[in-house]
Amino acid sequence: MQTYQDGLAALGDSTRRAIFELLVEGPTPVGQLARLLPVSRPAVSQHLRVLKQAGLVLDRAVGTRRLYQIDPDGVAAIRTYLDRFWDRSLADFRPGGGCWSGTRRAGCS
Repeated sequence: MQTYQDGLAALGDSTRRAIFELLVEGPTPVGQLARLLPVSRPAVSQHLRVLKQAGLVLDRAVGTRRLYQIDPDGVAAIRTYLDRFWDRSLADFRPGGGCWSGTRRAGCS
């Protein structure tokens, strides 16, 4: 099982983020991804391999092609990690003051 750290690290590359964002639209073959991006088909395949190893992408054979799609479990791991910060920030927010605990700027204490 991959962790949120693997997913975040994989998405640190702008080309991998672009591929990931394209896959949100649905299962896509590598050739179609390559046509939509300014990188070669072999480069797209390498990026997909990294995304797959990070647990963010699944692939399946359909005839002679492989379709790549988002792995909901990998996305859920990242979301769970980020939700911890979101929940904490909402709990610390002071309505009307626009300040969070630990804020170091004028008007916040």
